[in-house]
Amino acid sequence: MRLVAKGYSQVEGIDFHEIFSLVVKLVYIRTELALTTLLDLELEQLDVKTTFLHCDLDEEIYMEQPEGSVQDRSRILVCKLKKSLYGLRQSPRQWYKNFDSFMVRQNFIRTEYDHHVYFKGSLPSRN
Repeated sequence: MRLVAKGYSQVEGIDFHEIFSLVVKLVYIRTELALTTLLDLELEQLDVKTTFLHCDLDEEIYMEQPEGSVQDRSRILVCKLKKSLYGLRQSPRQWYKNFDSFMVRQNFIRTEYDHHVYFKGSLPSRN
């Protein structure tokens, strides 16, 4: 079972301040693959299945109890979210901030032209 927030009901300025979606451009993927081959570099790619569940929220977000968790229908209770969930509008931004700070702590450098690409050390010169 997966808990998904009703992000469509969030109100800008109250529940979230900005949204974010990191989009990979095909031209960058081709360039990265070409440079990796040309310079004999190593390339790593990852996919995190529980991406948003590891990020703390900056805003206070409350949601209704999920169906099936309500014990007493006469009392209406809400949940205060501490971590981001799928469906929240701010979840992608929170995840990226968390990921970026981790990569920087590991001494990776984010490229200035494409914020989804990090490298460690300096690029080797072409001989």
